[in-house]
Amino acid sequence: MDNFNRTLVTTALPYANGPVHIGHLAGVYVPADIYVRYLKMKGEDVLLIGGSDEHGVPITLKAKNEGVTPQDIVDRYHGIIKKSFEDFGIGFDVYSRTTSETHKKTASDFFKTLHDKGEFIEKVSDQYYDAEAHQFLADRYITGTCPHCGNEGAYGDQCESCGTSLNATDLKNPISVISGSVPVVKQTKHWYLPLDKHEPFLKKWILEDHKEWKANVYGQCKSWIDLGLQPRAVSRDLDWGVPVPVEGGDGKVLYVWFDAPIGYISATKELTNDWEKYWKQDDTRMLHFIGKDNIVFHCIVFPAMLKAEGSYILPENVPANEFLNLEGDKISTSRNWAVWLHEYLEDFKDQQDSLRYVLTANAPETKDNDFTWKDFQARHNNELVAILGNFVNRTIVLTNKYYEGKVPALGNELTEFDSSTLAEINVICDKVADSLDQFRFREAVKEMMNLARLGNKYLADSEPWKLVKTDAVRVETIMNISLQITANLAVLMEPFLPFSAAKLKGMINGSDCTWEDLGKTDLLVADHFINKPELLFAKIEDEAIQKQLDKLEATKVANEVASKTVSPAKENISFEDFTKMDVRVGTILEAEKVAKTKKLLKLTVDTGIDQRTVVSGIAEFYKPEDIIGKQVSILVNLAPRKIRGIESQGMILMAEDADGSLAFIEPSKEIKSGSEVR
Repeated sequence: MDNFNRTLVTTALPYANGPVHIGHLAGVYVPADIYVRYLKMKGEDVLLIGGSDEHGVPITLKAKNEGVTPQDIVDRYHGIIKKSFEDFGIGFDVYSRTTSETHKKTASDFFKTLHDKGEFIEKVSDQYYDAEAHQFLADRYITGTCPHCGNEGAYGDQCESCGTSLNATDLKNPISVISGSVPVVKQTKHWYLPLDKHEPFLKKWILEDHKEWKANVYGQCKSWIDLGLQPRAVSRDLDWGVPVPVEGGDGKVLYVWFDAPIGYISATKELTNDWEKYWKQDDTRMLHFIGKDNIVFHCIVFPAMLKAEGSYILPENVPANEFLNLEGDKISTSRNWAVWLHEYLEDFKDQQDSLRYVLTANAPETKDNDFTWKDFQARHNNELVAILGNFVNRTIVLTNKYYEGKVPALGNELTEFDSSTLAEINVICDKVADSLDQFRFREAVKEMMNLARLGNKYLADSEPWKLVKTDAVRVETIMNISLQITANLAVLMEPFLPFSAAKLKGMINGSDCTWEDLGKTDLLVADHFINKPELLFAKIEDEAIQKQLDKLEATKVANEVASKTVSPAKENISFEDFTKMDVRVGTILEAEKVAKTKKLLKLTVDTGIDQRTVVSGIAEFYKPEDIIGKQVSILVNLAPRKIRGIESQGMILMAEDADGSLAFIEPSKEIKSGSEVR
């Protein structure tokens, strides 16, 4: 930490409208926790700051859908999220929330400082307004058709189908989520942070002074700056959030992107009276751990806010990760396509480190990666159990068997294999530290596992069980070296696998070792007593994995059913287009199955104009004999087409239920065949 005496680490604030999932963990919280544990083991002054983001439209939408207040929603999920982090071993020094009084005052004061310094511009702009609900609509209160990909369920700020950022006014056929009505455009006043004013500073600070940032972070920042920065609104017409604390702010709150990062400051205030030491002294290094969707806010917007205020330090690095997918599909909270942390902790009790390991080994550091349950099982069984757990277990079992739990002395005569193995311990430990310093966590955990591989190879190649009766001195040396590897592993594991490291330290009575002790080959002195062995990791069986796959399959089926419940409205057509359709009441005179098909019936229908043949895919829902004489709706001016060699002259109109079943569209009373449906 050149020129720095302390480190402040912040983690993105999760929205308190749902639990935490593995995508959050892989992208933000596991790497942040690893890094902070590493620094603390080195004896450095470091704080890990986190909290729940409890404002914003997603929370108000969820509250509206459930018929409760936004406060009810955030109280529920803040508790779930906080406990999940605690149970998973994420070692926050403080985990706060943006509805706290400290935060409200901090955010309000920050806004007033910038306002009084003239750092905002006031601007009247057009915004969608729901005339029925009598309120302006935030971006997430508007849905419509994406102008880029045609997705009919795009939000006013982003299309989740193609990922494009949008303005609400870009949407085709916009609809208010609140009332379902078509919104109107109305003028409203807001305060804007003029990012264009700060563009010269940001260009130099990022593009010239921080070329060491990760390529994905640097590249995204460069892209934004090259396109030219624009003023960004810092207020919104809502009643949930921190009220705008100046004249004219009635009915307006601080925009959540402005409000949320100030939560890092307010959380630090809650933790310590010396909070300014971490936020305003140049010998503090600030790091933001985030996902790629937050890069622009933490590298451009928040630094511009801090620079405008004038008394705060700026982030030294922002080691953002890409996204983690699940079983080949994008993680989606709205579709419940996720592995929720609190559910994992229930289904895999006391196996926090298994998930920590897999998420780190498969971290989306430079590109999006995929989590699969089969890979999770394979990495756990083939690496944690078969390599790490196997080496530790064999070493401790043999020590108890041969020496009644006492560490044997290292012999005076070492073989070349002994010496090279001892030297490699230090090399591997240095590689882990170097990788952690560079935020390369996948590389670091791989090197940690290489130390266990080294121990396995040494033990397997030395074969002390074959020498125990013929060369006791040689066996003592082999077991001493194996125990030194084990003791180094107990220290090296701690940032990555804290629960297993604590368990291993208990087995070897080695709790006093620190990061500075790594690489030493006398961590366990002769005659040091170790305890009986315990399994570090138990094999994960196929049944446990199949349970998770079945859960995801049930989610997929539920989503498919839900998607059919109400199809989105199609684009408007003109009245003239509608009148071109000739729909009439017809009566089915004959019906029979079409040979060699499961779904098709051949119908003879009296249309009032004529009798004609229609092939219809309804055989799974209706028996031929049950529909003779039934009146139906038929499109009579559809161009004929051949289906299985039969010319079909029209289409029977059907309604499809959520489960895919079909039902006739029929008159409520008997009516003359040929009557028009208008």
